[in-house]
Amino acid sequence: MTHASPTDLPFLKMHGAGNDFVVIDSRGRAAVTTAALARAVGDRNRGVGFDQLAEIRDADDADFALDFWNNDGSRAGACGNATRCVADHVMRGLGKQAVTLRTSRGLLRAERLADGRVNVNMGHPQRLWQEVPLAHQVDVLHLPLPGDPVAVGMGNPHCVMFVADAAAVDLATQGPEYEHDPLFPQRTNVEFASVIGPDRLRMRVWERGAGITLACGSGACATAVAAHLRGLTGRRVLLELDGGTLEVDWREDGVWLTGPVTYVFEGRFSAGFLAALS
Repeated sequence: MTHASPTDLPFLKMHGAGNDFVVIDSRGRAAVTTAALARAVGDRNRGVGFDQLAEIRDADDADFALDFWNNDGSRAGACGNATRCVADHVMRGLGKQAVTLRTSRGLLRAERLADGRVNVNMGHPQRLWQEVPLAHQVDVLHLPLPGDPVAVGMGNPHCVMFVADAAAVDLATQGPEYEHDPLFPQRTNVEFASVIGPDRLRMRVWERGAGITLACGSGACATAVAAHLRGLTGRRVLLELDGGTLEVDWREDGVWLTGPVTYVFEGRFSAGFLAALS
């Protein structure tokens, strides 16, 4: 992927288990993404469409840095699947099998496995109410909300509920209700999960700023952490999402997320498209 000229802007379209992204490489230049650009590109009719936009930047202490945007123009604090996808792209360019990257979560490590999947250490879960964050002190393992959810922070807030049948949940109705609940001052991602076995969950997700998505990496991490803390699973879990399967392993050094990476296409935003944003 080449760098942009004054008249256009190159990008990649990628997805991880159906969780789709637009990737803009801004190494060697100033960052270009704004809320207006994210909204325009995120429009699936007039732009490209994505769950999140990831912008690659230079970093002094890592192979690269990453910023994330939702399709409503808001910033996303973490995005596990986009991190894995971008890490694979950078590893290919650098000829490496592992890279370090900087996000708002700190310095993270990503690796390509022998089977082609990519994993990333998403860091330690945030388990205190102030860290998630919540509006006031409550028991994070049993929030005072319908469904008895668990609150977990993974660089962004998550509200995880365990239900009998995740496939039967009306995400379009219930997702926004929890996302905008006053208990979450920064809004929240919402996950509904069913226990299939001691190492397997069925999960569906509503992402803040994006809505229903086929998968969510940070959400898979939060759900696996919540399931273990509730005594429902071990620390290593396979999660079946609408778009595919992700693996989460909560180790001593952090929560590792593993899954597939898919390259969809390369493109360039035209000068006319970009000019209309100014």
